[in-house]
Amino acid sequence: MAHTGTTTDVLIVGAGPVGLSAAAELRRHGVRCRLVDRLPARLPYAKAVGIQPRTLELWDRMGLIRSILEAAVPMRGQLTYVNGAVAARVSLELPPDVPYGFAALPQYETERLLEEYVVGFGTHIERGTELVSFVQDPDGVTALLRGASGLTEELRVPYLIGCDGAHSVVRKTLGLSYEGGAFPEAYMLGDVVAESEWDLPQGYALRCEHRADDGSLDDVLVCIPLPGDGRYRMSMKVPPELAEPADTAQAARPPRGGGSPSDGLAHGLQDGRGPDLSHLQAVVDRLAPGPARLSQLRWSSVFRISHRIVGRYGEGRVFVAGDAAHIHPPTGAQGMNTGIQDAANLAWKLALVVKGEAGPALLGSYDAERRPVGEEVVGRTVRHATRGLENDPGDLTTLLLREAQLLVGYRDGPLAGAPYGPVDAPQPGDLAPDCGGLDTPVAVYPLRLLDVLRDRPGHVAVLYGADATGLARAVAAARAVAVERLPLDVVALLPREADPDTSPDLGAPAYRDAGGEFARIYLPDGDTGFVVRPDGQLAARFPLGATTAALTDCLRTLSVPLRDPVVA
Repeated sequence: MAHTGTTTDVLIVGAGPVGLSAAAELRRHGVRCRLVDRLPARLPYAKAVGIQPRTLELWDRMGLIRSILEAAVPMRGQLTYVNGAVAARVSLELPPDVPYGFAALPQYETERLLEEYVVGFGTHIERGTELVSFVQDPDGVTALLRGASGLTEELRVPYLIGCDGAHSVVRKTLGLSYEGGAFPEAYMLGDVVAESEWDLPQGYALRCEHRADDGSLDDVLVCIPLPGDGRYRMSMKVPPELAEPADTAQAARPPRGGGSPSDGLAHGLQDGRGPDLSHLQAVVDRLAPGPARLSQLRWSSVFRISHRIVGRYGEGRVFVAGDAAHIHPPTGAQGMNTGIQDAANLAWKLALVVKGEAGPALLGSYDAERRPVGEEVVGRTVRHATRGLENDPGDLTTLLLREAQLLVGYRDGPLAGAPYGPVDAPQPGDLAPDCGGLDTPVAVYPLRLLDVLRDRPGHVAVLYGADATGLARAVAAARAVAVERLPLDVVALLPREADPDTSPDLGAPAYRDAGGEFARIYLPDGDTGFVVRPDGQLAARFPLGATTAALTDCLRTLSVPLRDPVVA
């Protein structure tokens, strides 16, 4: 057995979208990591295909968005048929201020693009390598890895993240609870091409239901469009000849698509016989709104659904994210996106701690912020799966914003600063909304706030002010606080009536709110400062005259106890 000392900062177990996202954020912040996965190669399965607008915003911040947009297809809505008649048409139309819509992309393509991004930082997936065991102590984690050759390696690391799925070795080794339940029904998935005359608007999913006389759902077909002419990922109930009792669906074998041996949890793709083209064709023939001939079956599987969440998202120096922390029905494509956002939340905090710019106490905010999100997602997807999306309370715009994961906030979390300004304005803990209409004296085209934030891995102070002298003073104060505490980019933002050609040098990159969108969306109370976290949430909002005190309080929250022993 080889013994390896501390040569990396974070060990990530599992190289799916969540593990790759954690690696991407850590490397973007300059933190060393190793990324291991027990599978010898990327799986060619579509699996999770829905990409939420919030995830696209995170990828934009990383500088990954162009390759994603070139590979994905839009998801513009869903057409629902009940007993052969059109019952509902839902358009996924978000407010015009939202920069990205809903998209579909096969999971293997998402993984490929994330892997290429990570490789650009010099980090490669160590395939065929599995975590056998680990122990932790106050100073680090000792992990035992087994490589593809069968040789073992003992690795010492400061931190470990388990992104190893529903059957997580990391979660089970930590002894974390995983409470919830399971759906009795089994479903089947297929990635196929449909040659049809369906009159579907471009980018629309198709849901076909058959309901009994008492209104109960007894048959269903869901078709999600994928890149490629006539290509869909279809899901439907399993026919009796492929069904397997829920209590025996997880025998003592690894589930298809990876994972550890069964722990009695029936979730995800199942091993055993998958449906063939005739099984899928039979459902299409009886439920689809018109004839269709299926061909080019790329893969298929039987899958089962559970809904569970851990009691806490980590312990000591070890954390879990994604399916290792929460699983739920696939309704609304919430699972992978929630996991990616778990990874983004944890990674920037780990980066500050590893680099000595924050104290370990910061890591406690991961569970405090993300576990309530996981609980809400699990509850909502179970509700939608059993009662339908249309029974969710609230207007359609609010419902869509929630499905887009644009309403996720941490106002009650330990890092949110004090509110300031109008009560209906974005406040600390909220997502920092994007806006357009910014300009500079050089650019002759309008910019978005996302353009300003892109490729800035740390916190960004956006200082908005009409008084150039006061704005320059606030910029100097912000830079002084940042030098004293931790890296902080500073951006100056002038109101639309300002003339940038006559403005003095403000000591920071300067933009003008030429379209007035920033003022309309952020509702600044006079000259106002904002701090945007690396994951795009607002950390602080304050009057410019209090820049030094406000930023000191904001950054103290992150940097204790290493940099400020006065604060416990």
